[in-house]
Amino acid sequence: MNEPLPVDGKGPKLPPTYPPRTPPPQKKPVEPPRPQPKTKPVSTTPAVTSLPLPGPDQARVQTRRPRMTVRARRAANWALTAYPWTAAQVVDKATDTVRAWGHVHPGDENLAATVRLLVGAATADQGRRISVHLADQDDMLLIAVLSHTESEPDETILTGLAAVPGTASCGTDVSHDGRRVWAVLSTERPRTCATPVA
Repeated sequence: MNEPLPVDGKGPKLPPTYPPRTPPPQKKPVEPPRPQPKTKPVSTTPAVTSLPLPGPDQARVQTRRPRMTVRARRAANWALTAYPWTAAQVVDKATDTVRAWGHVHPGDENLAATVRLLVGAATADQGRRISVHLADQDDMLLIAVLSHTESEPDETILTGLAAVPGTASCGTDVSHDGRRVWAVLSTERPRTCATPVA
């Protein structure tokens, strides 16, 4: 015979028909935010600025220039070991290239003098190598030589470069590639001054 169920003020006490409540699972620890990939900000300023051409006998030092790039024009470049005889090699290469491009001017002696001065200045920095860049545009010929050293700009070479006939501009500056010396030569036929006959 069944025993009667206990009774309280609310009625008979019945055993629960569901399992007892289990404690909630532990919360996962808060994870730090995942690192986001680093992206370079987009610059609105042009990456390359042109080298201004100073007037006659106005060679000036230009510093902190961006990396030199040559675009939309004929160009040649050579990476050479910085030996004392490297200038003669560059003179031959530059002369052959300028003549292959169809330029008659500057004359061989003016081109050779400019190249020797530029390469001589770069090798004097006592680096292991030099880079020579040659380009032409708008009847102008650019020759730039980088020494790949941390030497400071030296203005003493500018007087010699400006004295070479046909030099339109010259300069020296420092970039992340090291000291750079450059000259711009005109490829137009030199004008001769006609003297009146008396």
